[in-house]
Amino acid sequence: MNSVVLMGRLTKDPDVRYSQGETPMAIARYTLAVDRRVNKGEQTADFISCVAFGKSGEFAEKYLHKGTKITLRGRIQTGSYTNKDGQKVYTTDVVVEEQEFAESKNSNGGGATAGGNGNGGNAGPAPEGDDWFNSFGDMDEEMPFGN
Repeated sequence: MNSVVLMGRLTKDPDVRYSQGETPMAIARYTLAVDRRVNKGEQTADFISCVAFGKSGEFAEKYLHKGTKITLRGRIQTGSYTNKDGQKVYTTDVVVEEQEFAESKNSNGGGATAGGNGNGGNAGPAPEGDDWFNSFGDMDEEMPFGN
């Protein structure tokens, strides 16, 4: 089984491009910094290349930014190509299947509360009281929940 679950922060805004053709598809690439404990009390980070296609790519373009903390589920995909110097380059990417915010907009990372890749998902517990709906912040556009 090829399944990966990660939680980390984007190191920069996603690089989004669209495929050519009759129905262009969003292809978003970003790097996720994921904490790793080396020794007791010592931490470092792994920088993992991720790629999101279609609706997930559009979601990344619209809602994900440098520093945003997300969780994602996907699969590892390897590949290779020959660079302009004629050398073979090997690649490893996580192909994103689901992604969602891992913290609220008011947390230190500055993400947003609602999230997902069109499949829904919330980060953390819902606010208490009757004002829970307004906690989704100042998103001007339609919420990114699926059909």
